[in-house]
Amino acid sequence: MRTQRVPRADARITRQRLVETAVALLDEHGPDALTLTAVASALGVRTPSLYHHVDGLDGLRLDVRVHGIERLGDALQRAATGRSGRDALAAVARAYVGFGRHQPGLYALTLAGSDDGDERVRAAAGRVLDTVLAVLRGYGLEGEAALHATRFVRSALHGFTALERAGGFALPLDRDASFYHLVDAVDAGLERLAAASPS
Repeated sequence: MRTQRVPRADARITRQRLVETAVALLDEHGPDALTLTAVASALGVRTPSLYHHVDGLDGLRLDVRVHGIERLGDALQRAATGRSGRDALAAVARAYVGFGRHQPGLYALTLAGSDDGDERVRAAAGRVLDTVLAVLRGYGLEGEAALHATRFVRSALHGFTALERAGGFALPLDRDASFYHLVDAVDAGLERLAAASPS
């Protein structure tokens, strides 16, 4: 049986290169800029060549989303390692907001959609959750109380990240100072939740 030769255009691209190119487009131009035509143009290939590597635009978006969640998970895990309590919280908060600042397009797509049926999304999101839960254990929060606290922490950090990205901080104040006030408030809130939780 004769082996089918891969077209020359296909040999220049891999799924990893597709994802990296998509991320660059996202971060430079925003989520609406992510099209197969734009990715193919950036890679110097014809659009049909991409279908050898991804299941259309939805498949590419899913691959990029998994990549984004994994990158966020890595950043949070590195930040939390060797720390506990407020120190861990502040480090994780800096890593989260930093991810949103430096990769705004990827961050936006990372949060888009659920795709809970995809095993890769569940695994990547599970790593993020595990890191946050480890930080919360430093406050004495476990079980259902820790899950409520996770929503509280995520809402605070996403709110800051989204407002900053949208230009919502127009006053001439130091944003980093505002950020550390937020960390102080979240820290105090977690202490209060821990005190109110059944031991």
